Amino acid sequence: MDNKDEIISMQLDLIRQMTEQNVRRLRDDLLGATDDTKGDDARNNGRNGSEALNQKSNGIHKANSETSEKPLSKAAGTPSGIAGAACGEDDSPPREDIDELMRELDGYIGLAGVKREVRSLVNMGKVLRLRRESNLPTADMSLHMVFSGNPGTGKTMIARFMARVYHSIGLLSKGHLVETDRSALVAGYVGQTATKTAAVLNSALGGVLFIDEAYSLSGSSENDFGGECIDTVLKFMEDHRDDIVVIVAGYTDLMEEFIDSNPGLRSRFNKYIEFDDYTAEEMAEIFRFQCLRASYEPTESAMLELNRYFEAAEFSPAQFGNARGVRNTFERVLSAQADRLAALEHVSREELMCLTEADVRCAARVGAPESEE
Repeated sequence: MDNKDEIISMQLDLIRQMTEQNVRRLRDDLLGATDDTKGDDARNNGRNGSEALNQKSNGIHKANSETSEKPLSKAAGTPSGIAGAACGEDDSPPREDIDELMRELDGYIGLAGVKREVRSLVNMGKVLRLRRESNLPTADMSLHMVFSGNPGTGKTMIARFMARVYHSIGLLSKGHLVETDRSALVAGYVGQTATKTAAVLNSALGGVLFIDEAYSLSGSSENDFGGECIDTVLKFMEDHRDDIVVIVAGYTDLMEEFIDSNPGLRSRFNKYIEFDDYTAEEMAEIFRFQCLRASYEPTESAMLELNRYFEAAEFSPAQFGNARGVRNTFERVLSAQADRLAALEHVSREELMCLTEADVRCAARVGAPESEE
């Protein structure tokens, strides 16, 4: 094993050690252990563990003390403080506390417009549930949504969040997310698409079906069976209107064309949420969170260099990929750090954690558009 492989192995060992510490801390919290542990390491480990479990790998959740107070279970996706009883005979998961979910929403980096729309949807859902519980008539309101925006802006994350929210307020029986696209819905022969689509729809019953790049379903050729898929989805939405939410997502212009391609789509999807691109400042904050979660410490000059790189990325957000591009940048920076440390005879723990301006510069050169030609 050469020197570079040794450095990478040491990095992985460090991350594994920090993860084990976080898991032990999380287990103690869930078992009711006291949270008055002193010392910077204890506080940092607790914060790292809870926040890492609080968000998926795109890392677009703020690192703050509020989210660390109530850790999440990564397997179940539910916080330690939950409302409602345990799973019943129908195997429905327990409901999460809606106030905790709203605090989680506030912790997401950026997404200001999305947060406003989500809060409005939550308020409408609460009132709808209360009217049902009071045996009052409810308007035939659709909870299905259109998410539009560039890649990497958090559409899948918010779809998963909405599934949890609607389950929390009693509008969905399970609150899970089924993510799909054209390849999982459309077959190549007559009659097969309806069967294939129905299987996916049934797996999403009780939760949210998230159809990414939904505009690809509205093909115009005679041999395209996307129309059959759309008709199957629309019928299922009508037959199971009380226990499924369908979210279609994709680029803004293409989604408008998709909704206009079928009158049934326009009548059932009347809630639109636009996902704006991340600013350079928000992308830098996402990068910092990823460093915190993986026990890396970028220098001040490294962050200044990253800010310049992200400012340039603002001019081509679709190509860069927003949060997805930040994650790719983070991985390139780690690779550059490994190359740098491989030349050293001895590597300390501090050096394993430190990301320098030189690491960022190297990663930026690799990620520049001209390097892809």
